[in-house]
Amino acid sequence: MQHRNTRPRLFGAGLLALALVASACGGDDDTAEPADAEATETDDGAESTTPTDDGDADAADGTKVALLFDVTGRGDKGYADSAAAGLDAATAAHPEIIATESESKNGGNDLPDRMTLQVDNGNDLIIAVGFSWTDEVAKQAANSPDTHFALVDAVVDAPNVASLVFSEYQGSYLVGAAAALTTQTDQIGFIGGVESDLIRTFEAGFRDGALSINPDITVEAKYISQPPDFSGFNDPQRAKEIAGAMYSGDIDIVYHAAGASGAGLFQAAEESGKAPGEIWAIGVNVDEALTVTEAQRPYILTSMLKQVDVAVADTIEAEVAGTFSGGVKVFDLSNGGIDYSTTDDHLADIVDQIEDIKAKIISGEIPTP
Repeated sequence: MQHRNTRPRLFGAGLLALALVASACGGDDDTAEPADAEATETDDGAESTTPTDDGDADAADGTKVALLFDVTGRGDKGYADSAAAGLDAATAAHPEIIATESESKNGGNDLPDRMTLQVDNGNDLIIAVGFSWTDEVAKQAANSPDTHFALVDAVVDAPNVASLVFSEYQGSYLVGAAAALTTQTDQIGFIGGVESDLIRTFEAGFRDGALSINPDITVEAKYISQPPDFSGFNDPQRAKEIAGAMYSGDIDIVYHAAGASGAGLFQAAEESGKAPGEIWAIGVNVDEALTVTEAQRPYILTSMLKQVDVAVADTIEAEVAGTFSGGVKVFDLSNGGIDYSTTDDHLADIVDQIEDIKAKIISGEIPTP
């Protein structure tokens, strides 16, 4: 059973799970295009995917929406797929939407060209997925005041920018507490993709949640890359090496906030030679028990859920309805934007304790940044 404090939503989380399971079963393709779509190559080398006109909507009257990924794209089974699921939900509800997707072809070093292209294409709403877009969104929002922008995981103070931010600290606090209540060695680990302010927030929440249960617990943190190198979000081999080293010692639970690199954590758990229950992995952003292989699934204790799909879908809905507004939009435990998974009931013996901590965070009894 999934314990969740939900708010009214335009689109259910079930669509996200369905989309992620579909991507997990999609073979080895780097990206998965949405249904009824045609891929085009942009001038800067980035692939954009635009749904074709099905005859039910007049393209001239449709709302033009562009979704810009940073380092990864569809098929990452996590952060990017969650954003894509939000777009899919919106276009399913509003066939008149003219949607474009842009993915990097060189590890995220093409952000300015890709953003400029979508502004020049006359999109009504441009959604930039990831904090690495911050500077480009700020510049383009100032230069194009009639264009609406949404920025996921960072803040730009402009009237035409909706900053979609999440309390990763709260969700990480919960899974940190779960780790501390589950560990047999009192040693747990954290793998971050890029050592940035955002990813350090995941680490801080995880550490504080664990320490709230056991002040003597040891938390070891490792990062794959340092800014401006964002390859740490797409380097599963390096994550596998780090996790393997952790599991070979006394660390028995590892949490990642490393995007597509997280696949390496689950591979390391599977290949560790240790049984599920002897060691654990904790996923992030989506319920990763639903996206990994059957052999890896028993190793996943829980996942910190970050409902990027809801934020994206809600923002597009506001654009279509003519109610878009700039400013900071916060998604946290209180409104269901952040949560944790209980798939396979590995937390059955401690879920009441986690729910108690969750209620205290929501009430403010446990203060969080």
